[in-house]
Amino acid sequence: MSDNKEEIKKHNYSADSIQALEGMEHVRMRPSMYIGDVGTRGLHHLVYEVVDNSIDEAMGGYCDNITVTINEDNSITTEDDGRGIPVDIHKKEGVSALEVVMTKIGAGGKFDKDSYKVSGGLHGVGVSCVNALSEHLTATVHKDGKIWEQEYERGKAMYPVKEVGTTDKKGTIVTFKPDTTIFTQSIEFSYDTLASRMRELAYLNKGITIHLVDRRSLKEDGSFEGETFHSEEGLKEFIKFLDSNRESLLQDVIAFEGEKNGVPVEVAMVYNTSYAENLHSYVNNINTHEGGTHLSGFRRGLTHTLKKYADESGMLDKLKFDIAGDDFREGLTAIVSVKVQEPQFEGQTKTKLGNREVSASVSQAVSEMLTNFLEENPDEAKTIVQKVILAAQARHAAQKAREMVQRKTVMSIGGLPGKLSDCSEQDPAKCEVFLVEGDSAGGTAKQGRDRAFQAILPLRGKILNVEKAMTHKVFENEEIKNIFTALGVTIGTEEDSKALNLSKLRYHKVVIMCDADIDGSHIATLILTFFFRYMKELIENGHIYIATPPLFLVKKGQKKEYAWSEEERDSIAEELGGSVSIQRYKGLGEMNAEQLWDTTMNPEHRTMRLVQIDNGAEADRIFSMLMGDEVPPRREFIEKNAVYANIDA
Repeated sequence: MSDNKEEIKKHNYSADSIQALEGMEHVRMRPSMYIGDVGTRGLHHLVYEVVDNSIDEAMGGYCDNITVTINEDNSITTEDDGRGIPVDIHKKEGVSALEVVMTKIGAGGKFDKDSYKVSGGLHGVGVSCVNALSEHLTATVHKDGKIWEQEYERGKAMYPVKEVGTTDKKGTIVTFKPDTTIFTQSIEFSYDTLASRMRELAYLNKGITIHLVDRRSLKEDGSFEGETFHSEEGLKEFIKFLDSNRESLLQDVIAFEGEKNGVPVEVAMVYNTSYAENLHSYVNNINTHEGGTHLSGFRRGLTHTLKKYADESGMLDKLKFDIAGDDFREGLTAIVSVKVQEPQFEGQTKTKLGNREVSASVSQAVSEMLTNFLEENPDEAKTIVQKVILAAQARHAAQKAREMVQRKTVMSIGGLPGKLSDCSEQDPAKCEVFLVEGDSAGGTAKQGRDRAFQAILPLRGKILNVEKAMTHKVFENEEIKNIFTALGVTIGTEEDSKALNLSKLRYHKVVIMCDADIDGSHIATLILTFFFRYMKELIENGHIYIATPPLFLVKKGQKKEYAWSEEERDSIAEELGGSVSIQRYKGLGEMNAEQLWDTTMNPEHRTMRLVQIDNGAEADRIFSMLMGDEVPPRREFIEKNAVYANIDA
């Protein structure tokens, strides 16, 4: 808009009332438009945008090593050994190309087809946006034997690009510190979040080495915490990592890598003994969690090829009903990665691929891969078809169970679960339901709630672990039927059994409220596993929350304060001084209705955690590890992450 500023002033059309924002100013005023939000997800997105530039260099064959360092002050340094951002004068802008890249939205080599064949950040906003949202950024370029540097404050160059030394290295170093006036919640980076993305990038771009260093954490030997991610086999290794907690049905991963119709396609898949379908798709390293044409191509190629083989083998002759597409994907873990020169994304989130030509390319690749595998491995081919037949039989049993739930899932009060204490408000956007463990806590919650907009659904004990259960067992489970019925969502048709009809959702906030102990954490994890496997859309649309009841009540005389951690408890006790009484809440039932309302249910005072999926592949791996059959990895995870020290199994 700034380019038209003078033109507008020529007219008497209230030009003074029009705010002409430069690109960088607009990013600072509307950061969520560019990075999604200004919470933890948007904060980490800044790192991904900078790393994307280095990955683009690596995809072009110019870079082998990338290092990401979390510094003591929560600034981030990324370094690569690529060609280095050009520093010569940009003809159109009249300043160094480095300054153009760092200060102009939409500038960069990835928009020039001659610079990069494909690029990972095309749907993104680039390093200039990171610069705009940083209180300070330094860019250092090692190129042609010289070192060049420029610093910026909140996106504006502090001085022209200058030569600061000589070097025998090449590459780009970017150090930035997020602006605390933009990221007001926190600028503390999560090592685990960054590690899971760097690991993912290493698998998606085999041969590249990515180092992650956390200078905030010093080890006993004097070195810093860190990991190095490198993969020689790419998606094949990625599948093994994701499925490490599941029992495989096959000797090895089925994999394909090649170019079909000008589209580079990489696919890896394996069948396991679980009942879950886990498909992960990527376009130019972007996780397309909404799928798109590449995923539909994978499904079509898989179904067509396996169906043809199963028919020809005669194994389906005794089956009295048709096999559906879902049956071929039960117990399947697969990753589809494509590189597209000009990706077209659908929707606001830019995570669904729309390029039609990609569907046929992936379908052909999968067909070729599977045909070869089935012909060369007849025993394993038979195992897969047997798994498909069992899935079809279970689906028919599940359909009957689903129909039972469907009949109960009606809007009338008569069709709601008897244990549900509903609210009077009719607008779902204003309503919330608390899933509470046990009748005792449920009773307290019913007394303490605001009946106008808060509903209570007590759950009896621990709900079914859906990670280990066949689909029809899930739909037959009484507690799960009650959740479906209370929420009012329809489960979907036989053809699209995973889809939920969210238009019927009766509450826009679904709050898991469990005791603040190890049993409560287990129940919350069981409920989350159910939502992740069967109602993922509720999580993706921001409807699932976890209540955070306090752990302690600290009292001195008439004064009383609640604490949510041991550190907070000690701080309050010190503040109150002298002899204080401390009560440890072992469960929600130990609070009276007024205390539960004040601390956990009152929207004015409560703290609730929104459940989000930052990395679908990593979430899938964690759920399968926590709720699956393999004990050793679960024990290791709990010992590393648990707040509670008692581990008995």
